[in-house]
Amino acid sequence: MTTIEDNLHRVRARLQQACNAAGRSVNEVTLLAVSKTFEADAVRQAYAAGQQAFGENYVQEGVEKVEQVRALGACPHIVWHCIGPLQSNKTRLVAEHFDWVQSIDRLKIAQRLNEQRPAQLPPLQVCIQVNVDGGANKSGVAAGDALELAQAMAALPRLRLRGLMAIPEPAPDFETQRALFLRAKALFDELRAHGLDLDTLSLGMSDDLEAAVAAGSTMVRVGRAVFGHRERKVAAA
Repeated sequence: MTTIEDNLHRVRARLQQACNAAGRSVNEVTLLAVSKTFEADAVRQAYAAGQQAFGENYVQEGVEKVEQVRALGACPHIVWHCIGPLQSNKTRLVAEHFDWVQSIDRLKIAQRLNEQRPAQLPPLQVCIQVNVDGGANKSGVAAGDALELAQAMAALPRLRLRGLMAIPEPAPDFETQRALFLRAKALFDELRAHGLDLDTLSLGMSDDLEAAVAAGSTMVRVGRAVFGHRERKVAAA
């Protein structure tokens, strides 16, 4: 039977190969294990195998898991990322329980997170989600509006703007995937050229992490390849 530790070993090997092919150090790319719909014990198993960064899409489920894992007392260095769509009525929960938010595409959400981040916690690490392929039903700010949003967010004292996140539509081959990711990389470079201190480009998932690494991703969000197939779940963010 394949274990989570086995899966992590395979994903890390893929990352190493992708970085070798791109002429990059594997230390430049963080693996984010997407644990949505999996139990706290699966997180504990992955942590025991050396994984520290975990992503959750559904706020309520994520908060419950954060508390469950904390109660286990065996994961002191864990880092939690909120990576799903974020509604205004859930910002307080996220501000109080997560370390990162990758899915901000409106200034209103950023302002609420800034106001609701507890004073005893360090600033919330945040990324702007951008819609790089123009899909009408996709979350994310349009590329042309990203600079204005980034400059406004960078001024919020309880947030630390780290970079961009994108989820392009699935593409059938490596070069098409890479071309979509390069749009996000170009925007990332443009924002840095405007003086924004960004270091995180969150691109790539289980099926396209190699193309994301080739395009310059610094963080890949991998769920299925780490935890296995999950049942479909419909949940409010």
